[in-house]
Amino acid sequence: MAFRLTPQERGFYPLFTRAAENIAVAADELAALVEAPAPERAAIAKRVKDAENAGDEVTHEIMVKLNSVFVTPFDREDIYRLASSLDDVVDAIEEAADRIVLYRLERLPAGIAMQVDVLRRAAAATAEAMPRLEKMAQLQDFWIHVNSLEDEADEAYHAVLAGLLSPDEAITDPAAVLEVIKLKEVVDTLEEAADAFETVANTVESIAVKEA
Repeated sequence: MAFRLTPQERGFYPLFTRAAENIAVAADELAALVEAPAPERAAIAKRVKDAENAGDEVTHEIMVKLNSVFVTPFDREDIYRLASSLDDVVDAIEEAADRIVLYRLERLPAGIAMQVDVLRRAAAATAEAMPRLEKMAQLQDFWIHVNSLEDEADEAYHAVLAGLLSPDEAITDPAAVLEVIKLKEVVDTLEEAADAFETVANTVESIAVKEA
């Protein structure tokens, strides 16, 4: 850990932990939504939206603190990037949930559940890692694990895309084509969430290297 003579504002760490724990809640709710019958999804999507709103509040607190303190525990740009990428994760999760309900998607491909499972595991790993950020303890395992999960997310993404865009039989019904377009938007959004998790992990790695 780099030695500093100037006292630092330590209040960022609990906020990052809250943000990560909130993401885990949102990811769990998204998994419940994907598994639920279509008529039950709107109520679950509301809970995902509540988590997204909670995430916005935490992000706002971080930005206010960032603009009001003189000495930060690590580089300001890293604080901003970490807060923003955590916010991007929960935004993407909420957007995916919203689209599933808004588009009235009845049957979801199995690949979507696979994508969401990867997101849940990345969320759990992130929530477990954030409390260790203050002491920079055992964080290497975190970013290696999340980067591995992002690779897994890519595989799931490509697999579900292949099923949508190269079906066993040609799609000629305009309604079926529209359904594919709607589903592709959902899987694209889930991939954005996985990419945002990777940005979180890469930012944590950058912070740890700078502070070593």
